[in-house]
Amino acid sequence: MSDLHFAVYSAVLFVALFLGWRSVSKHSAQAPLPPGPRLLPFVGNAFDIDVSKPWLTYANWKEKYGDLVYSRVLGQHFIIISSMKVARDLLDKRSAIYSNRPVLRAYEEFGISSTTATLSYGDTLRRHRKLYHDVLNAEASAGYHDLFLRKAHQLVVNLLSAPEGVEDHLEMYAGSVVIAASYGYEASSEGDPLIGCTREAVEIVKNVMAPERATVMMAFPFLEYLPSWFPGVTYRRWAPYCKELTRRMMDEPFEIAKKTTTGAGRPSSMVANFLRENGDISSPEEEFIKVVAISASIAGTETVRPCSRYVRQSLIILHPKTVSALHTFLLAMLLHPDVQSRAVAEINTVCGDNIPNFEHKPSLPYIEAICREVLRWQPVTPLGLPHATSQDDVYEGYFIPKGTLIMTALRALSRDERLYSEAHRFDPQRHLTAEGKLNDGSTFAYGFGRRICPGRHFADLSLWAAVVSILSTTRITKAKDSEGMDIPVIPEYTTGLAIHPKPFAYAITIINSRREEQMRVVSGME
Repeated sequence: MSDLHFAVYSAVLFVALFLGWRSVSKHSAQAPLPPGPRLLPFVGNAFDIDVSKPWLTYANWKEKYGDLVYSRVLGQHFIIISSMKVARDLLDKRSAIYSNRPVLRAYEEFGISSTTATLSYGDTLRRHRKLYHDVLNAEASAGYHDLFLRKAHQLVVNLLSAPEGVEDHLEMYAGSVVIAASYGYEASSEGDPLIGCTREAVEIVKNVMAPERATVMMAFPFLEYLPSWFPGVTYRRWAPYCKELTRRMMDEPFEIAKKTTTGAGRPSSMVANFLRENGDISSPEEEFIKVVAISASIAGTETVRPCSRYVRQSLIILHPKTVSALHTFLLAMLLHPDVQSRAVAEINTVCGDNIPNFEHKPSLPYIEAICREVLRWQPVTPLGLPHATSQDDVYEGYFIPKGTLIMTALRALSRDERLYSEAHRFDPQRHLTAEGKLNDGSTFAYGFGRRICPGRHFADLSLWAAVVSILSTTRITKAKDSEGMDIPVIPEYTTGLAIHPKPFAYAITIINSRREEQMRVVSGME
């Protein structure tokens, strides 16, 4: 072992010893910490957690210790929330304490320190969220109805034309709608350079934000100053390229948006609205709107595979909600043909041979129930993004220290039998009353408190448009093998910070040629 390695490892051991002592001594006179697994000296529960599927570990802890579990890894405090009640009590009702994010020097190094997802709670984050609210709230999102439907019709045509390219088609749909809303920019094809650029940045950025990396870096901040060739910090070699990508994503579409005017029947964009309302803006204000717009693009542009020499299979990739939800929807329809048949019957009754549109939405409750069940059945981010406490707190007699990372086990919420009978089953009926109307069931897919997704209304509408368009025109069935037998499908999901279905064989056929023809005309793909 070299002298440098020996010195570093000695420092790591010393810091671990110190943090373990400090953590025990600091809280010995406080209220007890929440229950949790036995802590090993120095490392805490570092060896107890399934790194690839931590939500499975947390589900086991929920059964043993309850809905509020304490854990510690390398001196970093963790709280795992596994019930809707505790999530509401802490993240909603005490949001002033539970709205921070972990802060890492790496965020600056990768060019993402000012994005919405990484900001600590404060005035800047409030400005971000206000701008999102002005452009993406429920009323404003209704202005994008035509965009959603046009892009959804393109999605249907693409799926019918090349079903093997399902991942590309879903990415194109999700990415194009959010980029159009952010910049007024119309992505022209699946090879669009802006979507490709954003895809690469997302793959790198979400690896940097992985909770396990944040834990190590917060416990041992000196690691962030080591050279990128050093074991354990090799991910930093992607930093210059990621910073270049994020700069391009901030500048290039912004220049396009500055030249874009809102035409008849075309929705405005976040950037266009900001520029129109503020006139000539200063350089700091221009940088502000660029950061807000890129935050929306990163949150809404999805990726399911590496596409750069800087990205390796070992990356933990955040797969944002729209693409993963639509992929799960296709899988659910394949596995539950009865659900698909009921949905088609509802559409036919309400719409006849016409293409469904948003005017039909109130009369299609089962379609909305399917969308809700997709988000519940397989939460895209099983643990969400971590919150952090900004001060000490006591909850139901338990002490929660300042700086604790708060993980909301969304997977556990989705399987909570107190909320969802036979929670493992895909059953849209659970979201309807006995009279067939939508119920007021709680939702958790978009997070809680002051960190709840500001684009949730926009995301819900884009998901609905794609789901209703696919169901109205096509049938999803099992693919056949060379002997004409159904190819079995076993639902399997990727691991990591966020999940999506692993590739599965399927077949897609037209069930209403009149609607299909209308979609080709409306989408301009005739």
